[in-house]
Amino acid sequence: MKQLVSFVIPCYRSAQTIGRVVEEIDATMKELSGYAYEIVLVNDASPDDTFDVICSLCAGRRDICGVNLARNFGQHAALMAGFRHARGDVVVCLDDDGQTPAEEVGKLLGKLEEGYDVVYAKYMHKQHGFFRNFGSGVNERMTRVMLGKPKELYVSSYFAMRRFIAQELIRYENPYPYVIGLVLRATKKITNVEVTHREREIGTSGYTMGKLLGLWFNGFTAFSVKPLRIATVIGVASACVGFLYGIFTVVKKFLNPAVPIGFSALMASIVFFCGLILLMLGLIGEYIGRIYISMNNSPQYVIRECVDERDAER
Repeated sequence: MKQLVSFVIPCYRSAQTIGRVVEEIDATMKELSGYAYEIVLVNDASPDDTFDVICSLCAGRRDICGVNLARNFGQHAALMAGFRHARGDVVVCLDDDGQTPAEEVGKLLGKLEEGYDVVYAKYMHKQHGFFRNFGSGVNERMTRVMLGKPKELYVSSYFAMRRFIAQELIRYENPYPYVIGLVLRATKKITNVEVTHREREIGTSGYTMGKLLGLWFNGFTAFSVKPLRIATVIGVASACVGFLYGIFTVVKKFLNPAVPIGFSALMASIVFFCGLILLMLGLIGEYIGRIYISMNNSPQYVIRECVDERDAER
């Protein structure tokens, strides 16, 4: 019996590109005779007519599912929605802009056959712009330090995973999902395979500075307490510096009573340490706020409508 591969694609401003991505998947999977496939397209409340294009792709086909989210919840929430609609033995995630080559999915599937649970595509030469590459670099270091990602592991938006990993991921029902963190806590049998990375033909990246900052912050506050521990270390270090500076000031006054203590130095110290205190309080407040939002059952995503004729074949 053929293994079923589910392609999960979050879509945003991709009305002009998603059709070609689906065509490439169709052409590629015809060459991989050992697999059947389905495609789950999740529209993350795109402001253009992306969902209209998705509906036209679903028309007359029983292997494509279209999901329309009620508002923009972000790429990772869209992925989680796609995982819950995927039925495959293997789930493959890729981008909607055509930069991730669907024609090389056989490389990822081949690595899974070797016994790995998750396979990430690794790009030797990325075709993203400077801003997106900078964001990816920061995200790489954040996942390594905060989430314990192995240094040699390259993480990208193009990856394949076994069904049981997807099932483990969708057990997470709280807001602020972070797929990389969920994968890293589910398995260590993760590897890379090299694929090409294409230049973007149409449009620009949907990631703004605000979205990238939100993604980074979500990553280390949702799946790691290391920021709190770092805050504790900084607090202890600052207290030690303040204590030593106080001793230095007292000793200096005894040795040379004529030397003024220095109002500017005192104010600088107060401003510095008060700034650190406010920073740590803000970090703690962010954790508490996320706990509060989770306790109030804030939705991970909301589906406005779904176009799915896959049951018609059963």
